[in-house]
Amino acid sequence: MNARSVIGAVCAALSIAIAMPAAAHDLTETVTPHFEKAIPNIPGKTLKAVIVDYPPGGASAPHSHAESSFIFAHVLSGEIESKVNDGPTETYRAGENWYEPPASKHLVSRNASKTRPAKLLAVFVLDSDEKALTTPIE
Repeated sequence: MNARSVIGAVCAALSIAIAMPAAAHDLTETVTPHFEKAIPNIPGKTLKAVIVDYPPGGASAPHSHAESSFIFAHVLSGEIESKVNDGPTETYRAGENWYEPPASKHLVSRNASKTRPAKLLAVFVLDSDEKALTTPIE
């Protein structure tokens, strides 16, 4: 093996090593606000909907939800693994759904696939003055 081959191999290995942390960072979810409206017959309550896109292998950090928020989650595509409070980790497929009671701790929320994206619709009913839908769990 000549010097050029060794230098080329070292450069290639360094390029991969440098790119790996950036690729790992791209595994977080993307949350897009979709709908927000005060509920006219329930004063002080608002309905908010967000779309959560998970890349292959993507996940959300463990988090808690707003104290007043009741959540309905519906898998739009792919498969989502979810663990809420002390419940088991469940896998939900496109078309399936679950709910989360107020002040839930969402300990696992991730794409079940390492090769395909997944998408989730989360609908919150919460106090109108609550602005943060989630808070990271330290």
